[in-house]
Order: sequence, then C-alpha cells, then structure tokens
Amino acid sequence: MSEYKLKTGKIGEKVVEAYQKIEDAVVSGYKRIEEGFVDTFLEKVEEDE
Repeated sequence: MSEYKLKTGKIGEKVVEAYQKIEDAVVSGYKRIEEGFVDTFLEKVEEDE
C-alpha cells in the first residue's frame, strides 16, 4: 500500500463524519425493518436429528 494519504482538512473531516452518521442511521433503520419482517413472517424451525 502507498505511504501517502489525501489531505482532507477540517471541512473534509466534517463531511466524512456527517456521512458516517447518515450511513449508521440508514443501516440501523434497515436492520429494524429486517428484524420486524423476520419476527412477523418467519418462524424458527428445529431440525430433527
């Protein structure tokens, strides 16, 4: 890998932080929807051994 890194500055860092917060909110919302679907429409089946 390269030993260079892009200098983003303070504004770039704030943009990345804001994007991360948005991404975290979207992912957690998706997880809640998925868990609700699983709880509502699917049931756990035990395998016979």
